Amino acid sequence: MEKTDIAKYTIKDSLFTNLFQDKKYLIQLYRALHPEDTETTEDELKDITIKNILVDACYNDLGFTVGDKIMILTEAQTTWTMNIIIRALMYLVQSYHEYFERRNDNLYGSKKVKLPKAELYVIFTGKRVSKPEYVSLSEEFWGRGEVLY
Repeated sequence: MEKTDIAKYTIKDSLFTNLFQDKKYLIQLYRALHPEDTETTEDELKDITIKNILVDACYNDLGFTVGDKIMILTEAQTTWTMNIIIRALMYLVQSYHEYFERRNDNLYGSKKVKLPKAELYVIFTGKRVSKPEYVSLSEEFWGRGEVLY
């Protein structure tokens, strides 16, 4: 891969991420995903995108909550890979971890914690390839009782 290819991916990633930092666009994305919800306002959307600026660690393209009811994690991809399933799982776990820390929830206590429903999306903008509309962690990586490598 040439340096120009890396720059193109970075530019696309930055454009996607920066676009949805503006709540007027974020609410449009949310309404596209949930047209039935006409009452949620921009103020109810909270950015929870995982950002690791100084270290090479887990980060995602876009994450936000809608009140305490939904956590939406979205990835923009120009190249298709089934490994996005594993990355999305890692983003979800990290996002829940940060959610519980923000709320000072005691996961070791006896009181049941609130857990917002998670929705994971991949927005694929690359060339058409044979990719499934939906993917499953268990089916893709563990198959039907067999271990796949």
